[in-house]
Amino acid sequence: SIGDRSVGGLCARDPFVGPWQTPVADCAVTLLGFHEYAGEAYCMGERAPLAVIDAPASGRMAVGEALTNLAAAPVELSRVKLSANWMAAAGHAGEDAALYDTVRAVALELCPALGIGIPVGKDSLSMKTTWEEAGRRKEVVAPLSLIVSAFAPCADARRVLTPQLRLDAGASVLILVDLGCGRNRLGGSILAQVYGQMGDTVPDLDDAAALKRFFEEVQALNRDGMLLAYHDRSDGGLYATVCEMAFAAHCGLTVDLDAICVGGKQERELAALFAEELGAVLQVRLQDRDAVLARLHAGNLPAQTIGSPNQSDEIRLVRGATPVMAHKRMDLQRAWSETTWRMQALRDNPECAREEYERILDAGDPGLHAHLSFEPNEDVAAPYIAKGARPGIAMLREQGVNGQVEMAAAFDRAGFDATDVHMSDIISGRVALSAYQGLVACGGFSYGDVLGAGEGWAKSILLNARARDEFEAYFGRGDVFALGVCNGCQMMSNLHEIIPGTAHWPKFLKNRSEQFEARFVMVEVCASPSLFFAGMAGSRMAVATAHGEGRAAFTDSEAQAKALVALRFVDNRGATTESYPANPNGSPAGITGLTTADGRFTILMPHPERVFRSVQQSWHPHGWAEDSPWMRMFRNARAWVG
Repeated sequence: SIGDRSVGGLCARDPFVGPWQTPVADCAVTLLGFHEYAGEAYCMGERAPLAVIDAPASGRMAVGEALTNLAAAPVELSRVKLSANWMAAAGHAGEDAALYDTVRAVALELCPALGIGIPVGKDSLSMKTTWEEAGRRKEVVAPLSLIVSAFAPCADARRVLTPQLRLDAGASVLILVDLGCGRNRLGGSILAQVYGQMGDTVPDLDDAAALKRFFEEVQALNRDGMLLAYHDRSDGGLYATVCEMAFAAHCGLTVDLDAICVGGKQERELAALFAEELGAVLQVRLQDRDAVLARLHAGNLPAQTIGSPNQSDEIRLVRGATPVMAHKRMDLQRAWSETTWRMQALRDNPECAREEYERILDAGDPGLHAHLSFEPNEDVAAPYIAKGARPGIAMLREQGVNGQVEMAAAFDRAGFDATDVHMSDIISGRVALSAYQGLVACGGFSYGDVLGAGEGWAKSILLNARARDEFEAYFGRGDVFALGVCNGCQMMSNLHEIIPGTAHWPKFLKNRSEQFEARFVMVEVCASPSLFFAGMAGSRMAVATAHGEGRAAFTDSEAQAKALVALRFVDNRGATTESYPANPNGSPAGITGLTTADGRFTILMPHPERVFRSVQQSWHPHGWAEDSPWMRMFRNARAWVG
């Protein structure tokens, strides 16, 4: 959540999955354009701990993990390309030989057998440091590591599978596809490591042909609509895999130990649950189980039903009908999240870290949702677009701003003629704002965000006579509108002396979390005069945010009371909130958008321009059409122009 993953507006699948935004996605997917569903899928694979025991196996498993992650997206194996990042302590005893053997195993044997290539990569061969302390020579050597990035064209981003268990498709079961063929080797596993061990036999990619068949069959099953959820097994093992699927869905599940291990010995159960062999867990409808198993078996792929979601919100392991272990899902999820919480508490505001961690305790949290007061598929701009006129709108940016393309795409779809206008164009006199009926100050990192929440951008206007006159004349007209988003919001809030009706607007200061926040969170459209939100009051829906300085700071309580609020952060129950991370910046009363009395000038910290299509959203209700509800605000602007 500390990287701006929504910038550009072309991200279709990010790490955060489902209504509770659980970071468990197997791969990332971007779009080719603002009218496309095709795009690119990316993922990674790395099994560095295995190299301590068996370096070539660690390389093969890195490739295998990358491919079992990438299988979640609709891609063709023959079009997959790999990037290989090799790291080794060259010159250290045995490491050069391990590197040679691993490169040979991956590049000369495995990848040709899979029919894929490695056209690019890099190496870091100085993974050793030495020093003297108290007259003694000391050294630290990192194990040989191969980090594989896999990428391929994605046919349709809407068909990307996630680990979130579907609970709206009737009775379902979980199927384990075990490419380890029951070997359940624990060497190098996290189970071994937490007991201070490494082991002596590691998982391996034993059969390249089987991995190819697995990849192709998963693609076929997805294409035929027979898969509800998918999660790779090779990083953490089966138990971590099924738990993460339950965490993403906020549900319980039951796993049948009889199905995954033979005999009753505890060590066999532990091996079956924690061996980090290649494979995946598939969720399928109960009615499709036999057909899916038959297809997997026809491909000579070991597969079996291992369990199903349950209604108790517990992760249960059973022998026969007898539970041998049962934990509340929220307790396991807190254990899973504890390391993150402790690191976050050291790095950021510890109170915010605690609030996010304790949110897991809310078993009744309904998650992200959409409550709309309007028909999202109604195009209120259509009658005006039909006339053939496309009003001019300026996409204003300054040094470092990088959100102008997706903003232009949204306004273009709404019927405007968007033009890229840089501040240098205005300061030099090359462009006059009098040519436009709309102006949008776009988001990004103006001046690298080092001059304070858009203030540097604002000063480039206020302290330059030509620019100040140009903007003052524009804001003084009665037939124009302006929108400021993110850095543009910060900038416009500092122009209150030349924008009529903005005296009570706040400044925007560092987030309460003391960290850059990239989130997908709920907001409510407030009743306000803003032309952008006409007919939308009362609606609640999720929106992308990405800012480090978004906390609204009013001069006093009177100014806050007089400010015309257009947008507020709300929690998953729809209540105005100041709690983190539902309110990612800590603004009072959840305030994150404001407008003027005539509704012509509006500022927002969130990024609706990055989610104007349903496919751009990290989560949305099933059944949404091409345009998301956020498209309405851009069409409202077109209707206002007339």
